[in-house]
This record gives sequence, C-alpha cells and structure tokens, in this order.
Amino acid sequence: MAASELLANVVKLAQQAGDAILSVYSEQFEVTHKTDQSPLTVADLRSHEIISKGLRALTPELPVLSEEASDISFEQRRQWTRYWLVDPLDGTKEFVSRNGEFTVNIALIEDHVPTLGVVHVPVTSTTYTGATGVGAFKQVDGQRPEPLRVCSPANTPLRIVGSRSHRGDSLDQHLPKLAPYELVAVGSSLKFCLVAEGSADFYPRLGPTSEWDTAAAQAVVEAAGGVVVKTNGERLAYNTKADLLNPHFLVYGDRGRDWLQILSLR
Repeated sequence: MAASELLANVVKLAQQAGDAILSVYSEQFEVTHKTDQSPLTVADLRSHEIISKGLRALTPELPVLSEEASDISFEQRRQWTRYWLVDPLDGTKEFVSRNGEFTVNIALIEDHVPTLGVVHVPVTSTTYTGATGVGAFKQVDGQRPEPLRVCSPANTPLRIVGSRSHRGDSLDQHLPKLAPYELVAVGSSLKFCLVAEGSADFYPRLGPTSEWDTAAAQAVVEAAGGVVVKTNGERLAYNTKADLLNPHFLVYGDRGRDWLQILSLR
C-alpha cells in the first residue's frame, strides 16, 4: 500500500476515534486512575478499541502498541522492525478539564523512527498528518488539506510552547536564556503541531513523556521540515529499550540556531 493511501486510511480511523471521544466528552463520565495515577476514562478505551481493530484490519501483519495495551515485553518488542504506536487519547487531563486540548495520535514506526503520523484534534475537527515522501498537511473540518512548513528563521520574540499540565520547574530555569520570548501553555501533542505549522518556534520538553505521546507528532514536524532531537543532539528514536519513557528533547524549525548551546545542554 502506498504511503498516501495508508495515510488516508489512518486519518479515517483517527477521525472515527475522535467522534467516539466526543460522544463521551458531551456527557458526564467517570474518571479512574492507573497505577501511575494518570487519569483514565471510557473515552480512552473506546478510542483504543476503534484504532486497534482498524489497524489490524488495515495491516494485519503489523503489531500495534497502544498506551491502553502496552504490557508487551521488550524481548517481544525488540524483534519489531515496523509497528503502529498509538495514544488513543493524548491529554486525558485536558479532556477531563474540558479545555479541548487533547488529541488522537497514530504513528507508524520503521527501524526506530516515525515515518508516518496522524494527530487528530476532535474538538476542532482538525487533523495534522506527516509522512516520509508525502509531506505534512493540516485539514480543518473536511476542507482541502493545506501544506505545513516550520518557521525558519525563528521569530523575535521567540514563540515557545510548553506543557499546560506538566511544565514544572525544569523549563522555567532555562527560559531566561531564550529571552526575549513569548510562552504559550498548550496540552497534548498540539505543541509539536504548532511548531510544524509555523505558529510556534520552539518546544523544549525537559520533563517526562512516553513514546506514544510523541511519535505521531514527531512524524508531522519532521515532514514539515522540523527537527526533534534529544539533549545529546541525536534524533528522538523509539523501541530501543525496555521502558517506554522518552528522554528530554527539543522540537524546532530553525536549524540555524544551536538550541542545545543556547540552553547550555552541551
């Protein structure tokens, strides 16, 4: 299946999952908590079921790793060269607080890097896509997709995005090095998407994330000409170790600045 055809099918799945999420969002719902105290709702589970079933029908030969079905040993995962990585509802805290800043994330991982990604925003009916050899696009409410390109050179003042629910002090201590800047707090993988579309210049993530939080949006950013690197300058990679936590990373469009040096990370 060609990448463009595969991408179109994954977009449909993400949008179906988004519709299921909205059906819960419009009603009263119960919130439970996982062992790590992160919230869980029936919307997470419904989205997971739709996406997992759809991907297995679309590509039965590829395994699926979802946040809601992640209990797969590294001994098994390390054999995978291609697989789907899914966050059925990224930003459950934003979903619970009803601010609209949550997404559906679906990524195809090949040889440890995301080569195709779909980020769907149910509340605004907006879908971001990115794939190797296809490019990056944004589609709003069924209209014609518009191509995305990161902003380079970066603006002055610098437009920085940070996490709404998980920012912490790790970013704050570095902000003076980036002055002058404007800081916008945004939930979920939308932070990547703002960089991909050129609405933001820089997203430094110096706090914890999981691999399903970032893979789809990384595919979008990279297809839009941006960069996602760890604090040692290497590209953010996937399924390379037993745990599924990401290291700290930086997302940007302007390759002419040494962001690691500016933040004194090297």
